[in-house]
Amino acid sequence: MDDLIEDGGPGPGNAPEFTVSEISGAVKRAIEGGFSHVRVRGEVGRLSTPRSGHVYLDLKDDRSVLSAVIWKGTAGRLPHPPEEGMEVIATGRLTTFPGQSKYQLVIEDLRPAGAGALMAMLEKRRAMLAAEGLFDEGRKKPLPFLPEVIGVVTSPSGAVIRDILHRLRDRFPRRVLIWPVAVQGANCAPEVSRAIRGFNALPEGGAIPRPDLIIVARGGGSLEDLWGFNEEIVVRAAAESAIPLISAVGHETDTTLIDHAADHRAPTPTAAAERAVPVRMDLLTWLRAQEGSLTRAMTQGLTARRQRLADLSRALPRPESLLDAARQRLDLAAAGLTPALRHRAGIARGRLDTAAGRLTPALDRAVARKRLSLGQTAARLSPATLRSLIRQGQRDLGTLRRRLDPARQTRRLAEARGRLDELTSRFARTAETGLAARRDRLAGLNRLHQTLGYTETLRRGYAVVRAGETLLTRKEAAETHAALEIEFTDGRLGVTPLGATPKPKRGAPPPAKPGQGSLF
Repeated sequence: MDDLIEDGGPGPGNAPEFTVSEISGAVKRAIEGGFSHVRVRGEVGRLSTPRSGHVYLDLKDDRSVLSAVIWKGTAGRLPHPPEEGMEVIATGRLTTFPGQSKYQLVIEDLRPAGAGALMAMLEKRRAMLAAEGLFDEGRKKPLPFLPEVIGVVTSPSGAVIRDILHRLRDRFPRRVLIWPVAVQGANCAPEVSRAIRGFNALPEGGAIPRPDLIIVARGGGSLEDLWGFNEEIVVRAAAESAIPLISAVGHETDTTLIDHAADHRAPTPTAAAERAVPVRMDLLTWLRAQEGSLTRAMTQGLTARRQRLADLSRALPRPESLLDAARQRLDLAAAGLTPALRHRAGIARGRLDTAAGRLTPALDRAVARKRLSLGQTAARLSPATLRSLIRQGQRDLGTLRRRLDPARQTRRLAEARGRLDELTSRFARTAETGLAARRDRLAGLNRLHQTLGYTETLRRGYAVVRAGETLLTRKEAAETHAALEIEFTDGRLGVTPLGATPKPKRGAPPPAKPGQGSLF
């Protein structure tokens, strides 16, 4: 500022005069020249982010406050966005803002002041997200037992993807879709969140198959290296994923916020692959064991049911005895059918003759009464009226004679006999149909009896062993008999078992020892 200050007299009239803009510009040049690159440590306070994208904040300590600004382009490149209360180290240059006569720090780089500040910010963010319920165990989804397609979000050039593919190939080969992302740095968080949402946005049955399981994986590193997986956008994307998600970020001792939001946390990427699929050989072994158990159970069940069926078949009556009573009832019904029909026809014919015999005298008496009545009436009527009545009576008499015509009665009797014959034939056909149905049912029962009988079992290669009338089912029982009888499908065969030791009869002497004669 030496060029702005000139030696002059003590009076005010000799002092140079400056405009406000001139003095403000001089101050600006002086400050920017002396503080063109500084690093300031302080606590973030009064943070403001307007629509323009710039960030305005205060850096303060226990005695002073320094205004600062982060322009929009720089704010988008910061690895750790500022938060109120976070202790940071800001790198930039001092400048002035003439519009308000204040100076401020234009920040070009901003980093947390050590791991303690990062951990404090991490704990604050964890508490905020936990309060929203993003880490609740109740909202976590179960992992599929054997996913068809597995989506992996990781770096395509690291050792992590090779470890995952190798482990999947050893345990149970599956189809794998890789979404390449940056696993550290400023691009890590947006790329990982886009990858998770991108897998969820794939349609079912599309050209690119939708994964059944997502693995987000990265190797170990420092807190700063893993910071991208602590970002809020990554945690929210993991919590919103409709596809079950496994987090495998870092080593066993590393913990990030995505681990709390994921449905399952694996200590290493290799462990994530092991959790994703079972061991194929273990499944095959288990299936073989289950197959063996099922086969044994079916065999035992069939054997028990076959034995039960054989026991029940022995209690069934012979087919001939089932048919005898039915045959006898059928013969009795057939023998009584023809006489019954003849008897029924005779009764009907007798009733018809009786009715005809009663009808003729009645008609004669009716005609006589009619003639008498006509004669009496004719005595009281004129000749013309009498002649008319006589003619009417003759017509009525002719009508009655026609009705009593023997030929007509013969036709009516023939029609009645025809209906009787038709009924007789219908009854015979019904009887034959019923008899055929009963014969078919008896034949079916006979075939069922033969199928369920033990003779069919003998045709399949089995045999029945007897000792006299006793049925033998065990080797120990057979060894106690000196003679056995084996029934095959085509006959019986008598045999003597090798090494048979028949039980001695009660009161019989014990067998003599070799080399010693018997005293009896």
